[in-house]
Amino acid sequence: MNFILLLSLTLGVAALYTLLGPKRKIARGPLPPGPSPLPIVGNINDLPPSGKQDWLHWLKYKSSYGPISSITVLGQTLVIVNDSKIALDLLAKKSSIYSSRPRMTFASEMVGWEDGLAFQGYTDRFRAYRKAIQPSFGSESAVAQFNPLQEVESRRFLFRVLKDPANLLQHIQTEAGAVILNIAYGYRVEPFGRDHLVHLTNEALDEFGQATIPGAWMVDLIPALKYVPSWFPGAGFKRTANLWREHLSGIADRPYDFVKQQIENGKYTPSYLSDMLQAGFPESGSEKELVAKWTAASLYTGGADTTVSSINCFYLAMAIFPNVQRRAQEEIERVVGQNKLPSIEDRVNLPYINAMVKEVLRWHPVAPMGIPHMSTADDTYEKYFIPKGSLVLANIWAMMHDPEVYPNPMEFQPERFLGETPAPDPHAIAFGFGRRVCPGRFLADNTVFLSVAQSLAAFNISGAKQGGVEVTTPQFDPGVISHASPFQCDIKPRSSELEALILLVEQDHPWEESNAVELQKVGY
Repeated sequence: MNFILLLSLTLGVAALYTLLGPKRKIARGPLPPGPSPLPIVGNINDLPPSGKQDWLHWLKYKSSYGPISSITVLGQTLVIVNDSKIALDLLAKKSSIYSSRPRMTFASEMVGWEDGLAFQGYTDRFRAYRKAIQPSFGSESAVAQFNPLQEVESRRFLFRVLKDPANLLQHIQTEAGAVILNIAYGYRVEPFGRDHLVHLTNEALDEFGQATIPGAWMVDLIPALKYVPSWFPGAGFKRTANLWREHLSGIADRPYDFVKQQIENGKYTPSYLSDMLQAGFPESGSEKELVAKWTAASLYTGGADTTVSSINCFYLAMAIFPNVQRRAQEEIERVVGQNKLPSIEDRVNLPYINAMVKEVLRWHPVAPMGIPHMSTADDTYEKYFIPKGSLVLANIWAMMHDPEVYPNPMEFQPERFLGETPAPDPHAIAFGFGRRVCPGRFLADNTVFLSVAQSLAAFNISGAKQGGVEVTTPQFDPGVISHASPFQCDIKPRSSELEALILLVEQDHPWEESNAVELQKVGY
């Protein structure tokens, strides 16, 4: 009842604005087709239900209205794209006007993600962020410097899985965190058990997924709600935002201060952030400090959770599709040899494993709907008008599961990317579009390849269960970053020789002391 009262008040304000506010210039054609709107509130009832997979909700529009459709909610136009060609035509070929981000009041202003790379508009600050990240991460040759680190952490991942296969997801999170936190901050994670910073970041990323669902927060539709007092009935979203803002601040400020302290003490490990700070610490609150702090934070927050989702989905797929697993293992044995682990250098000679990485990206894309783009100018596409300020939602999941492009899309079939007429490479859309493409995509791709190849060489994976029931149709959780719903599987070493090889990592690469205790003391 409190929420209904709050909604009634704000809709009244919205109605007055609609009637008395500024008028949009005349459209140059019809909007893309969609359901009929209600007076004033528009298509508010056509938004995805809370807690549901929004990519499946929007996919229904393809059969009803075609590959491009639209709705309007309180005057805000949402354009839904269910076709890869249209998405590339708009978001890549016309990236000069489709590279901005919506001002999501809840996630950006109230929680604080506005300073991160993902929510930067197409501004000078966004370009400064990309310019800072490009030299170290913008090409395959640039990220090659991190190959040795990734190979060590992949072997350590195998060690953890061997010792404790029941906690697979935690081990994947540790591996992803160990790679990117070392690169970004020179931070060494806890070698065993839960690392404090990895845990805090995963918590903040879970909250990010909830904060950024389009239409989930009324304040995104009616920004004036942010001024409602926290004690007002129905304003619990403000208390939620304050809590989540504290969590986000911790994962941006604390590692930044940790690196500053390490440099002052003269015992830092070279990293992306230390390289930026070596010339001198920028003034607190300055633009230079913001770029340094938030590009480093964006590297981890933008890459860790996506990599975790891909590797976790790979294990689920292997437990469901044993024939694929066997074929991949046969290729590794033929090319690399028995009782050996593949390296990055072997990648060029492992076409089926490379096809498997592509299929991991396609079978369940980590960001099924991506993050909405926003147009910064009026535009037309074919006969349709797309007004300035429209949100463009690219349904990447639908594109990856188009049966006209990928036959039997629910099956895990790496061979679709082999032969004389391979299916389109999902890398073209899996990491985003145009000028918003993920800057860490080359690093993430290497991590996924190593985890896939070395896991296949080392383990047999079987017996997938979700909710204690054998998996026939795998389940996936909703969210901006989507993960496989919790599952269990059997993971066993393929031979005693491989088990011994996995255990050798402790001798070849002794565990370093973690920085977790030092980090927890910084600034607190």
